[in-house]
Amino acid sequence: MAPATSILLPAWSAAVPRRASYVAVLTAVVVQLLAPGVAPWLLAPLLLIGLLVLGVAHGACDQFVVPATHPALVRSRFRYWASFLFGYLGLAALVGLLWWWQPAATVALFFGLTAWHWGSADASVFFANRGHWVAHSLLRGALLFAVPLGHWPEETRAIINGLLTLAGALPISAGAVQQASVVVVALVGIGHLVLWTSYFQQGRGVLARTDMLEVLLLTALLLVLSPLFSAGVYFIFWHSLQHVLRMNQLMGRPADSRQLLLRIELGFFLRRSAPLLLVSTTGLAILYGIAWSQAAPSSVFVSLALVVASVVTLPHALLVTLGMDAARWR
Repeated sequence: MAPATSILLPAWSAAVPRRASYVAVLTAVVVQLLAPGVAPWLLAPLLLIGLLVLGVAHGACDQFVVPATHPALVRSRFRYWASFLFGYLGLAALVGLLWWWQPAATVALFFGLTAWHWGSADASVFFANRGHWVAHSLLRGALLFAVPLGHWPEETRAIINGLLTLAGALPISAGAVQQASVVVVALVGIGHLVLWTSYFQQGRGVLARTDMLEVLLLTALLLVLSPLFSAGVYFIFWHSLQHVLRMNQLMGRPADSRQLLLRIELGFFLRRSAPLLLVSTTGLAILYGIAWSQAAPSSVFVSLALVVASVVTLPHALLVTLGMDAARWR
């Protein structure tokens, strides 16, 4: 069965919007290579602004997913909002309890769920084969963690241990990171070769070449920039941007195959995400204000951001996988 373009990426957004992400990633790589001493000063303010305008905002329209993809479930607005808030906040609270009860397992769950969510949500519209979509989703998500794990082991371990320390769990050793990186990098590399071979065998040469290009771009980003910067560039200018454009179509933004005005698209999205975005930014400001008043080190601020992200990742990822990607499972 062909995928429903109203639920998946519309045809027009398979090219121009992805090129915008390509340009952002390539620009970050070139800036880092040409001016490594200046790059952090240029990228840091852009990432901070992008984190608010795209990163935090991209999940602030989750309440529109079910009405657009499963309208039969929204017969009563009051019941829908009560169910949405109860389910969304309930899942977020569950993750919060897991951080308190099983912090080490929660770290693994967070990174695993994030890998699946990033890989599956960023898949191209051209996937008509469910097996290819699942394989691509797993491999793309794993790639985003495998390269930093193998190329930046100490920096990656510091991020993981910062989370574990904040949650009161024991840190992981350098040996454990090295062993994990060898296995994950090998699986990701072999898996991509098998997947691309399958594409060519089934006459999907365009899809294979597109995936190769994206893997090359993302690998360059993950190799050249440190884990925090590369994750920030990817999350904001690739994952969040693509999700915003996809949500705009879901919320009724007319598609124009001739041009894509990111300023207009972003304005359309921000007007609809404003209520939840205001709540989210207020909560983050209060949380960071408390940490600032306690003179917390910079590593604590990074760990706090990841913990907050993990709390909302579960309900957000479920809405995308079971709602926006429902047609991919058929």
